[in-house]
Amino acid sequence: MSFRIFDLWATMGVFAKSVIIVMLLMALASLFVTCERVVVFIRARNASRKYAAKVAQTLGSGRLQSAAAGSGDVGYLGRVIEAGISAFQTSPSRDEQFTVETVARALERQAQREIQLLKRGQGLLGTVSSTAPFVGLLGTVMGIVTAFEQMAASGSGGLATVSAGIAEALVTTALGLLVAIPAVFAFNFLQSWIDARAVDLAESSNEFLDFVARQFHRPAATPTDVAS
Repeated sequence: MSFRIFDLWATMGVFAKSVIIVMLLMALASLFVTCERVVVFIRARNASRKYAAKVAQTLGSGRLQSAAAGSGDVGYLGRVIEAGISAFQTSPSRDEQFTVETVARALERQAQREIQLLKRGQGLLGTVSSTAPFVGLLGTVMGIVTAFEQMAASGSGGLATVSAGIAEALVTTALGLLVAIPAVFAFNFLQSWIDARAVDLAESSNEFLDFVARQFHRPAATPTDVAS
C-alpha cells in the first residue's frame, strides 16, 4: 500500500474525508480572519497615530472645537477622543465634577465599543484553536475503528491488515494539530495587540480628562468659552 497523500485520500472512508474537509474549512477561515484583522489593525494604528499627532497640537492650544473637526478615518483613538470632546461641548453644566464625569462616561463607552470592534473574529480563532485537535481526534478514533473492522473482515491480524486504518487515523490527527497550532499563535498575537491598544486608550482617555479638568482652572475661562 502506498502512503502518499492522494493514495491515502482514495482509501479513506466517507467519515474521515468529511473530517478532513471540515478541518480544511476551519484552516481557511482562520487564515482569512487573521489576514483581515492584521490589515484592519495596521490601518487603524496608522490612522490613530495621525490623529494623535494632529490633536496634540490642537489641545495644547486649548482649542477643543477645532480638535473635534476630524475628517476621514481617525482610528480607534480618534473616535474615543472625539466622543469625549462631544460630551464636553454638549454638557449643560458648568460644574467641574459633573462635566468631568460626563466626559469620562462617554470616553469609557466609546473605548468599550472600539475594543469590541477590534476583537471581531477572535471568537472564530479561539474556536478553531480549541476544537481542531478534537475534530482531528474524532477522525483518529474512527480510523482506529476502521482498522479493527478491516482486521475483523480479514480474520487475521498483522500490520498489513490495519495499516490503512492507522494511516487514516494519523493523518487526521496531524491535520488537526496543523490547523490548531497556527490558530493559537494568531489568537495570542492578536489578543496581545488588542490588550496593548486597550492600555493606549485608557492612558489617552485619562490624559484627555486631565485636560478637561484644567479647563475649569484656567484664568478667566469657562467651559463655554473653551468650547467656542
